Amino acid sequence: MDNNNMYGQGNQNVDQEQPQQQPYQQQVPEQNSSQQYNQPYQQSQQQYNQPYQQSQQQYNQPYQQSQQQYSQLYQQQPYQQQPYQTDSDLEEPVSFGDWMLSILLTMIPCINIIMIFVWAFGSGVKKSKSNYFKAVLVWTLIWTVLMIVMMIGLGAMMAAVSESFY
Repeated sequence: MDNNNMYGQGNQNVDQEQPQQQPYQQQVPEQNSSQQYNQPYQQSQQQYNQPYQQSQQQYNQPYQQSQQQYSQLYQQQPYQQQPYQTDSDLEEPVSFGDWMLSILLTMIPCINIIMIFVWAFGSGVKKSKSNYFKAVLVWTLIWTVLMIVMMIGLGAMMAAVSESFY
């Protein structure tokens, strides 16, 4: 024997004489037998799904009705609110020159009191100017009350001191 034949390398005819084995193939059952196996499964699945489907329909029915009502409401024309109309002249900021004139007029005695009330409560005055002079009136009121309280307190102290000397 040849060394090549000993290890199966030299003779190629030997490979051709031996039949080749086919890989394992699963046998496919016929169509009828497949339906026979699946039929009990399908019946049990239908049997278990029926109560679920019925309960799901019961729960979805009110939701579907309310959804129809809402869709009818939303198909209506929405309410158009009228735009807010403002006096744009009264919302603009007060100019530098207007502030200078206002401060000059508040320096004049007697005219200042009248003009502060006109600018605080007048109808044709810009909002920022009106708010400023309302704040001026509130601070004036606070200082007036404080001055009256201090005068009363100072008068009481003076009276107490003057009685001690007699």
